[in-house]
Amino acid sequence: MDISVVVPLFNEDESLPELTAWIDKVMIANDFSYEIILVDDGSTDRSWEVIEELRSQNPAIKGIKFRRNYGKSAALNVGFEATQGHVVITMDADLQDSPDEIPELYRRIQEEKLDIISGWKKKRYDPITKTIPTKLFNAATRKMSGIELNDFNCGLKAYRSDVIKTIEVYGEMHRYIPVIAKWAGFSKIAEQVVEHRARKYGTTKFGFSRFINGFLDLLSIFFVGKFGKRPMHFFGSLGVLSFFLGIVMSLYVLIEKQILIWKGLAYRDVTDQPLFYLSLVAIIVGSQMFLAGFIAELLSRNAPERNQYLIEKELK
Repeated sequence: MDISVVVPLFNEDESLPELTAWIDKVMIANDFSYEIILVDDGSTDRSWEVIEELRSQNPAIKGIKFRRNYGKSAALNVGFEATQGHVVITMDADLQDSPDEIPELYRRIQEEKLDIISGWKKKRYDPITKTIPTKLFNAATRKMSGIELNDFNCGLKAYRSDVIKTIEVYGEMHRYIPVIAKWAGFSKIAEQVVEHRARKYGTTKFGFSRFINGFLDLLSIFFVGKFGKRPMHFFGSLGVLSFFLGIVMSLYVLIEKQILIWKGLAYRDVTDQPLFYLSLVAIIVGSQMFLAGFIAELLSRNAPERNQYLIEKELK
């Protein structure tokens, strides 16, 4: 199969017939073998009934329905598992992504041997309350990941099949799939300017809490990707540094007191000095962080996937 189109959706019953007909038209015009995987993320409208009707009319349409709303990342992860195409396209169900972009995305993945192409909605129709935070998060993600993309959160993306069969998406991490893929060793990541259309039906499912969750997920990706198999390097280094600073500060307080006594000058008791208590806190925190790193290292060494590594090619 040439292409699998994965569409996560939540309460989008009005747009589904038009979207699937548009995708079908593009696929037929380009002579692609394809499937459309519609993942209903616990919709409360008629979305699933519409999917069943569309399936009866077009066998290329497949449906997956969650019992409740789990989020876009869960829907994408389940959709990825069900794909059969050599190239996987993801797009939103609200008709803000254009299926007319699919042929060029497919061509570039195949001809340029890319792992991922991320869409860039250069001209957007979103409200300013969404566009400004999005720009800030894109800038932060570029800085932390080293991936030069302008729009990490664009729903329209194209993947080689082995990329989405390797990575795991959960939480709010769908917006950071290029980062997850890079940590997994898929570094051929490109960008393509795509059309952004104004929403035709329904209302946006966007909420400000997604930015908070997304930022926390970005930190998780960065930490797990960098220190997942060697947590002691992170916790142990900080712990040793804090412990060392605590020891230095406590020695400074004690030596200062002895010098003042030797010179016959007025001095304060060690327990009267704030620096002494700061040094104790630093020593305790350092010890705890070192122990945290040691426990994390034990867990890592005993994890069943501790020696699972991604092998791209092998000759036997």
